[in-house]
Amino acid sequence: EEAAHCTVCCCTLANKIFMVLFMLLLIFAILFGNLVTLAVVVGTKHFHTSQGYLKASLAVADLAVGIFVVPLSVYAEVYLMVAESAPEWTLYNSQSVGFHPCNIIGPIFAGCTFVSISTIFLLTIERSIAVLRPLHKDSFITRKRTTILIFLSWVGSFLLAVSPMVFSSEIALEYNSCSRMCNYALGTIGEFPSQAWNILLLFPAFDFTLLGSTVVINIISLSSIRQHSKHRKTLAETEIQTTSNPTFSDIKAAKTIGTLTVAFTASFTPIAVFVVGNVLGNQWCNFSFFAFWILATNSCWNVIIYSVRDQKFRLRAHK
Repeated sequence: EEAAHCTVCCCTLANKIFMVLFMLLLIFAILFGNLVTLAVVVGTKHFHTSQGYLKASLAVADLAVGIFVVPLSVYAEVYLMVAESAPEWTLYNSQSVGFHPCNIIGPIFAGCTFVSISTIFLLTIERSIAVLRPLHKDSFITRKRTTILIFLSWVGSFLLAVSPMVFSSEIALEYNSCSRMCNYALGTIGEFPSQAWNILLLFPAFDFTLLGSTVVINIISLSSIRQHSKHRKTLAETEIQTTSNPTFSDIKAAKTIGTLTVAFTASFTPIAVFVVGNVLGNQWCNFSFFAFWILATNSCWNVIIYSVRDQKFRLRAHK
């Protein structure tokens, strides 16, 4: 049975040790990077804006992955190496035991992924208004409205995360021997019932809809930025000034959000492909390991992107 589930990460002791070290390094990177982000946003008045609130929400979602999701995988893998047998709860799905850690960790990972996607979507909307309608930015984008939208994104994301178990008795959670994470699975052996199939497809449908919309809005914003750049050159030559164009900081922020969108789309696409393939009956064991852990590493990319793209963030973080 072990051979049947022998993924490229875990077939030898050296690979297992390397995998655990990678997980521990990832925990450190996620915690350090996102705590720095929260410290900068909370401790700097310049970042007490709608954009700052959204970045803080994104950091909290990423922190949850580093605090809850990855450590459970570290515990299971270290236990397996030391005891030479897997923890008992990893041998059963959540329908087979009274309490299963994946009942908590699985929805946390899914919910935080949805929060990240919806937050990047909101960041894109916020920046697009600043670029396309600069004169209406302050009246339309308020901290109160942003706070309400953040609350709704968290509630909606976690409702979506638990919906498979609520709406289908066929779906359970398990510690998957391929991905080395808590995943959604069938509670009973057999073909996928149509209802369970449809519910699991809600995840990639939701994600691709928001990510697709985000990409389109970013393209529109970046096209507008190009036009404004041309206008600025013309205005500079004729020495005419105007206040209807977006500020340099708005343009810089829009490009940063565009970079975030590209990074998240790249990290999420493998998992979406895996989910679709999985509901069609493909196991793709090795692919699932890389897909889930590429997604998990996304939780430490944001602070790197902020540091490279945002000079004010970089200066504040170094203080």
